[in-house]
Amino acid sequence: MPSLYDITVLDRRGNPVSLATFKGKVLLIVNTATGCGFTPQYKDLEELYEKYHERGFEILDFPCNQFKEQAPGSDEEIHTFCTLKYNTKFERFKKIAVNGPEAAPLFTFLKEQKPYVSPKGLKDKATMLMLEKLSGTGGTNDIRWNFSKFLVSKEGEVVARYEPVINAAAIEKDIAALLA
Repeated sequence: MPSLYDITVLDRRGNPVSLATFKGKVLLIVNTATGCGFTPQYKDLEELYEKYHERGFEILDFPCNQFKEQAPGSDEEIHTFCTLKYNTKFERFKKIAVNGPEAAPLFTFLKEQKPYVSPKGLKDKATMLMLEKLSGTGGTNDIRWNFSKFLVSKEGEVVARYEPVINAAAIEKDIAALLA
């Protein structure tokens, strides 16, 4: 079975990057958008990055325009927005698709490793059901919306999937545990 480290992605300039580059690091892989109700999560993501980066933590940001076209603009425009508005310093990659026949191999792999599980709590469940209706997903392991997050151990194991309703700050303890 292929591993995460067998996958190659494109940086925001279109250059190939092997995920093997990140061996030995704890990763948080996120599909993002600049015009989404969850976009303010960039602030929390950057705080986690600044707090844990020196200990071997990386955030891999993959803009995605599949959900109501909430990531318009070029890869460079998206990067400029994120760095100016949220002062992000973590890795941003080329805009991708996360669902359907055009889905990037990385997200196909992540979804196979950590299937969708409805979040706990009535409010979060209701929000996810609404997002499923808006996006036309549901009943599968599809990404439901922007800011779905996958946590990967230093060994390349996908250990957790967090839906967009789970803020980045809420998963800090899981990141810290993997870095210990």
